[in-house]
Amino acid sequence: MEKRHWDFIDNFSTAKSPQQMLGALAKTYYAQKAGLDPAKLFMVSIMPCTAKKYELSRTEEMRASGQPDVDVVLTTRELARMLKQSGIDFLNLADAESDSILGDYSGAGTIFGATGGVMEAAVRTAYTYATGNKLDRIELESVRGLQGVKEGEIDIAGTKVRVAVAHGLAHVEQVLDRVRAARDAGQETPYHFIEVMACPGGCIGGGGQPYGVDNERRLKRIAGLYQDDRDKAIRCSHENPEVIQVYKEFLGKPLSGRAHELLHTRYTARPLYKR
Repeated sequence: MEKRHWDFIDNFSTAKSPQQMLGALAKTYYAQKAGLDPAKLFMVSIMPCTAKKYELSRTEEMRASGQPDVDVVLTTRELARMLKQSGIDFLNLADAESDSILGDYSGAGTIFGATGGVMEAAVRTAYTYATGNKLDRIELESVRGLQGVKEGEIDIAGTKVRVAVAHGLAHVEQVLDRVRAARDAGQETPYHFIEVMACPGGCIGGGGQPYGVDNERRLKRIAGLYQDDRDKAIRCSHENPEVIQVYKEFLGKPLSGRAHELLHTRYTARPLYKR
C-alpha cells in the first residue's frame, strides 16, 4: 500500500496489527500488573504470515513500549518443524488456560484470520457504538466466502454503508482503482469501508502456513474459525471483559493519548525497489 497506493495514506487505518498491539501491551500493562521488568520479557509471536517478521521493525512505533514490542516471529510452519525436530507429541499435550490478563479472546477476534473477518468484527462493534443496539443478525454473510471481491451494504440506523472486501493482491488493485477512478471523476465513492488482505482466503492462507494449500483447505480452515466464533459466549470485541479492563485500568478510552501511542502507527510513501 505504501509503495503502490500511497495516495490513499490518509484513508488507511492507523491501528496496528493484533500482533503489535499485544506486544506493546504485554511490555507495558502486563509487565506492570505482573511486576516484571519489560526489558526482561521476550515476546514471541506464532503467525501464519511471513510479513510479520518485517513488521517488527517497520517503524519506530513498533518500539512503543521502549523495547521491541515483539522480539521474534515464528511462522506456523516453522513452529511445526521445530516441534517435529524436538520429538514433541503436540496432539497429546495437556490443554491449559491462557495467561490472564490479555489471554482471553472473543469470537470477533477469531474470525480476523479469514477474509472478511476483520470487516465483520469491526461492523459488529461499530454498529453498537453508532446505534446503541446490537445487530439483529451478528453474522454478515455478504462479506464471507472466497470470491475475490465481495461487496455489501449495511443499514446503520437508516444510513447505508457500502463495504468491500478484497483478498489477493490482484483483487485489491481492482477495488482501489475503482475508488480512485470515482474520486478523480468527482463522483461519490463506491465504498465507505474496505478490508484488504494480501493472501487468498486471508491469514489462513498465509505465506507462513503449511505448503500445499488449495481452496478446499482454505474453506475448511475458514469454517473452523466461524465455528469457534459461534461457540464463543462473547462474540464482539468491545464486550471482551479483558479488553474492557485494559481500557479501564490503563488506556482510558479508545483514541486516548496512551492508546494512540501504544496501539497506532503511521505510514509513508515508499519507492518501489528497482530490478
